[in-house]
Amino acid sequence: MPRSELTDQQFALIEPLLPPERPCKPGRPFHSRRKILSGMFWIHRTGAPWRDLPSEYGNGSTVYERFRQG
Repeated sequence: MPRSELTDQQFALIEPLLPPERPCKPGRPFHSRRKILSGMFWIHRTGAPWRDLPSEYGNGSTVYERFRQG
């Protein structure tokens, strides 16, 4: 596991603070909250623009929208 990724123990501490998952609605399901959060941490750590987010964290615009939602 890269040092920038959250461990299971760290994510367990943060998870209750995150907004609830989207209820079952038709359409494409949300990406994993853990993956999105890791993408936000990557942007914060590197200072790179959202468009340069590696694909392993999902689409940069998706991660940015979730970041903006707060």
